[in-house]
Amino acid sequence: MTKLVEIQSAILQLEPAEREELRHWLDETAEETPEMLAAIDEGLRSLKEKGIIPLDEVRKKIPLWATKSA
Repeated sequence: MTKLVEIQSAILQLEPAEREELRHWLDETAEETPEMLAAIDEGLRSLKEKGIIPLDEVRKKIPLWATKSA
């Protein structure tokens, strides 16, 4: 059994509150990669240029997006 499998098994045995605490810890300790920072910058640029889509419109479009094939 690999260390990863052992860790995954242990995580599955955690209480929901402990999993949430682990999730926050992982988020805090994650290293920011150049790709991640570039994606964030692109998202912010897009938000400034294109604005936002109201939630009601997004909900209406989800069925269309979900049925489109690549």
